[in-house]
Amino acid sequence: MMQLVLETGKVYTFKLNSGEELVAKVTACFGATATLEDPVSVAPGPQGLGLVPTMFTSDPQETITLNSNSVSLYALTDDSVRMKYIEAVTGIKVPEKKLILG
Repeated sequence: MMQLVLETGKVYTFKLNSGEELVAKVTACFGATATLEDPVSVAPGPQGLGLVPTMFTSDPQETITLNSNSVSLYALTDDSVRMKYIEAVTGIKVPEKKLILG
């Protein structure tokens, strides 16, 4: 059984054994399981890849437990995708970081 080594409060991308890609904020990690908040799946759409709810029928206020047996790969989510994730789950648009030269 794979041990998940994740930092709480960070947004990760998980590649599941099914081939699905999942993006979520990790709220806890207990060896072979991780507790996730606001999981979304990466899905193709008319304008390219988009983020859609992973579970349509669960209570959105509940946390989700991910078993490491379902995960083939995982990594911290790329900054541009993480910003879109934050916008998708909170409705808050995160401004891009720009370097100001004077």
